[in-house]
Amino acid sequence: MDALFIGQSYIDVTFLTGEEPLPVGDEKVVAQDYAISFGGNAVTAAFCCAKLGIAPDLLASVADDWLGRMFVDMAAKYGISVHHRKVRESSLSFIMPKGGRRAIVRCRDDEYLHPVPPLHLEGCRGLHLDGHQPDAAMHYARACREAGILTSLDGGGLRANTHDLLAFIDVAVVAERLCEQMELTPAEMLDYLRGRGCAIGGVTLGVDGMVWYDETGTRRHQPALDVPAGRVVDTNGAGDIFHGSYMYSAMARPELPWSEHFAFARGASSHAIQHLGNEASIPSLADVERARDSFAEKVRQAA
Repeated sequence: MDALFIGQSYIDVTFLTGEEPLPVGDEKVVAQDYAISFGGNAVTAAFCCAKLGIAPDLLASVADDWLGRMFVDMAAKYGISVHHRKVRESSLSFIMPKGGRRAIVRCRDDEYLHPVPPLHLEGCRGLHLDGHQPDAAMHYARACREAGILTSLDGGGLRANTHDLLAFIDVAVVAERLCEQMELTPAEMLDYLRGRGCAIGGVTLGVDGMVWYDETGTRRHQPALDVPAGRVVDTNGAGDIFHGSYMYSAMARPELPWSEHFAFARGASSHAIQHLGNEASIPSLADVERARDSFAEKVRQAA
């Protein structure tokens, strides 16, 4: 395998209601547009990495139902080999983007019916985790660290094994939400990640970009690209695409510094927010370069 991504799979239903409020009681609203696609943090990152040119293996929850078969068909289209972690029901997300934000209702089955499957890591260049499947995440993070394989964590939220898992992570990029859950400022979070042994650490800050430290431990700020508000359609999945893109860049161009991997990923996520649903949002290499050429860095507002 070229790479291994581990996460919880979803089928995402994303819809736009325009200015109409969501219905309650017996009310009805006709959506302006909708998209149905694959979903899940590491899952979306895997599809992104595959479209850019490196198709990872994916260890994900799969149910024996029509949504599960739909998901497996989607993965096959991208050349992704899915290793099934069986659950009884497929998971669903209902996503309502509006005004640069998004509301989400999730229906999740994460009661895995079988233990972690044994996978061969020969040829593997990278492991990306989102914290789901905690037993599998810990097992393969430890194995990849011992094998000298690059390990990455999308720290979108606090999980029971986050602290222990970080000891085996090379690149940890976490959301501001994790800072809030752990009652840390972004600067304190960077100290925490470095203390856990992560060679590269970052905190994503939405429109304020990302603060991070590089290979030398130097603190840096990467501004967001200034995509006009009128072109922002759906921000859901943009962070997952950011992770999938830097993983692609790091595996495809390991000689480059992490500043370039993250700049590449920023271009990918800037493309993503202009489209509805995850499948339409994941970029090609040309899309990434187009976004990087089209938008200047956003100027931070003075406090």
